[in-house]
Amino acid sequence: MPFRTRAAVCGGVLATAAALLCPATAVARPAAPGWSAAPAPGGGARPSAQDRPYFYLEGAPGTVMTDRLALSNPSGRAVTVRLRGSGIGSWLALTTKEVTIPPRTRAGVPFTVTVPRTAAPGNHPGTILATSGGTTGKRARVPVHLRVTGPELTALTVENVSVTGSGESAVVRYALVNRGNTALRPRVAVRAEGIFGEALRRAAHTLPRELRPGQRIDLSEKWPDPPGLDSVDVRVTATAQGGARGSATATYTAVPWAGVAGAVLVLVAGAGGWVLVRKRRTGRDGGGDAGAQEPGGGSPDGSGRAAVQERQLASAGSGGPTRSGTGTGRGTGTGSVPGSGVRT
Repeated sequence: MPFRTRAAVCGGVLATAAALLCPATAVARPAAPGWSAAPAPGGGARPSAQDRPYFYLEGAPGTVMTDRLALSNPSGRAVTVRLRGSGIGSWLALTTKEVTIPPRTRAGVPFTVTVPRTAAPGNHPGTILATSGGTTGKRARVPVHLRVTGPELTALTVENVSVTGSGESAVVRYALVNRGNTALRPRVAVRAEGIFGEALRRAAHTLPRELRPGQRIDLSEKWPDPPGLDSVDVRVTATAQGGARGSATATYTAVPWAGVAGAVLVLVAGAGGWVLVRKRRTGRDGGGDAGAQEPGGGSPDGSGRAAVQERQLASAGSGGPTRSGTGTGRGTGTGSVPGSGVRT
């Protein structure tokens, strides 16, 4: 076989083998992505990577603003997408809540944001949520950043401070209220001062959550090892950006009731013993006085006592039973006692 003929045959064989071994190379297509939601580009242009990643709207209270959401369906079948707003609630109104997008089609959904006249100045985040296929289908979130213009006011208060518990652990409870029109990120410090000095000092720490305008949150902090006997003033201080500051105090009195009860029992027992001893002494004194009375019933404070003294004086003067008068013997003596008459 001539050389040219053999080369042509070999080339044809190789081309045929390549076509049989790699048939997918000629018919391969990238897999079509699912539907998507994004802010619509301006001027009716086609969506691209340089488009807006989120909506940004700004206006004063009472302003009505409009924009448009773009839904793209590059697949070969129709897709039904449901829409709803969140975050800014009733401020955002979509022209439709459900859209069916034909294959390889892009749809635009207008919406409006109405800022209430009573809206507080500052940032108000929101979201447009798009879903398809029920709970197991696809979801897409498009952020909406709304800024309401106007003068900003920052105000923060601390309320309802209380201390509960005793012994090994206590709990300090309090409430924070944002009284301004801007969102705050408060910092809270707790301090306790008692009769015997400082009982607690907790440095200011930032709360892990934002406090929206008008919002109130109830918080608590553990106080390990509080004083067992003291009267303490607990102060909670909160600060935030813009010069916002608030504080409030509560009184915490710690009393060891078990020790107090024991002391009371000891005092009661001591008082009872003293009364009993006093009564016994009084009884003894009354018995001695009764024995000193005369057989005739005289009283030691009256004539009976005088008679006793008369006998004692007479016995000391004469040595005999004669109480007064004169006598003979080795000696004479006279004696007298208060009263009248002379006895011989």
